[in-house]
Amino acid sequence: MQRTRVHNFSISLDGFAAGEPQSFETPFGHAGQRLHQWMMATRFWSEQGSDGVDNAFAVRHSDGIGAEIMGANKFGPPGWADDPSWRGWWGENPPFHTPVYVLTQHERPPLEMEGGNVFHFLKASPAEALATAKQAAGELDVRIGGGATVVRDFLAAGLIDHLHLVVVPIVLGRGARLWYGLEEVQEGFDVESVGSPSGVTHLTFTRRDTAS
Repeated sequence: MQRTRVHNFSISLDGFAAGEPQSFETPFGHAGQRLHQWMMATRFWSEQGSDGVDNAFAVRHSDGIGAEIMGANKFGPPGWADDPSWRGWWGENPPFHTPVYVLTQHERPPLEMEGGNVFHFLKASPAEALATAKQAAGELDVRIGGGATVVRDFLAAGLIDHLHLVVVPIVLGRGARLWYGLEEVQEGFDVESVGSPSGVTHLTFTRRDTAS
């Protein structure tokens, strides 16, 4: 059965997935890369990386994914929609290799890049965007790539089947908060927790009616 999944989504102890302010120079605001150092130390990220607990979770990111949905702030910094030359953070061969649906108020023609990457820019509700992405994914799953607002909106709409969070032992104090307004959201999921020697904790939320 086709599922909607989130993988490798890092948050701080106080629930922030990014700091502030976001800019071209600081994509994650005052958080810098501290939320993602655990992943950057894995073999998933680099051939010189480790092959332990963190890597075992990280490599699941791309398994069986046929399309991605992301928010406007993941595709670019504030103001990117006014710059027709902006093509995302990732160079000419982004790491998705699928159709990618960017939720934005500023629609533009599809952007075809190397490696099977095609960015589509949609003004749509979570349910509408998911229906479009599922059709493009065929029999494969759809990944919700972030940021925090997009993941929160899909959780609030009851559209997430699998949620992998990585709790990083830092406190940010401000930024983009994942859990705001999602009271008791965990009641619809089976939750598993796995600690890592790196200091992070992997939380896996599996929707009960789709658990296998």
